[in-house]
Amino acid sequence: MKKLKKIICIIPARKGSKRIKNKNIINFFGKPLISYSIENALKSNIFEKVIVSTDSKKISNISKKYGADVPFLRPKSLSGNNIIVKDVLIHCLNKLKNIKKYEYFCCLYPTAPLITPIDLKLSYKKLTQQKATALISISKYNNHPLRSLLINNKNYLSFKFKKFQRKNSQDLQPLFHDAGAFYFYKIDDFLRKKKSLIPTKTIPYRLKTFKAVDIDDYEDLNLAKLIYKK
Repeated sequence: MKKLKKIICIIPARKGSKRIKNKNIINFFGKPLISYSIENALKSNIFEKVIVSTDSKKISNISKKYGADVPFLRPKSLSGNNIIVKDVLIHCLNKLKNIKKYEYFCCLYPTAPLITPIDLKLSYKKLTQQKATALISISKYNNHPLRSLLINNKNYLSFKFKKFQRKNSQDLQPLFHDAGAFYFYKIDDFLRKKKSLIPTKTIPYRLKTFKAVDIDDYEDLNLAKLIYKK
């Protein structure tokens, strides 16, 4: 009898988007954008199931075509612009049958075509080897945020953090940002601590800058296309 894997993948993909119409299924080198996340999750061979949480029949049909499960459509109450992803994930976990079979889940964004199956496989390995509660994909800031500039109402520039204006970036402690690509969590802990996306014992998986393109507008989309092509 085939042994069940301990982990599932959830891809949250609603139909609405502010800056790019139908962003999650926009054409990306001949295929809908979400298909890359689905296929990479399947190719990683670490997930028992790859599930898409969506409020769209069109996205549902596309997702099924590329091998994902879509066991239900997300309610309208979890489909607006102001809905946070954690609520969507909690809803999905609570709706799934036999969820107690699984120990972990991965939230993989549908707008992460630069993530590879190897990234997912190595992340899961790191998570389990270190017995962590969660793992988040991160990337180092290219320009140190403590050297940020402000533009005032007279269009003049000033340093946001004046005490760091004489510091060189290389002398400042490196800072990282959420790459907006994927997250791994222990299911029990995630459902128990509903207010935090970074629980105790969260470890990083560091992505190179070129992989950490969070597709939010057409400029991001064009950059992702340029990187993917190369």
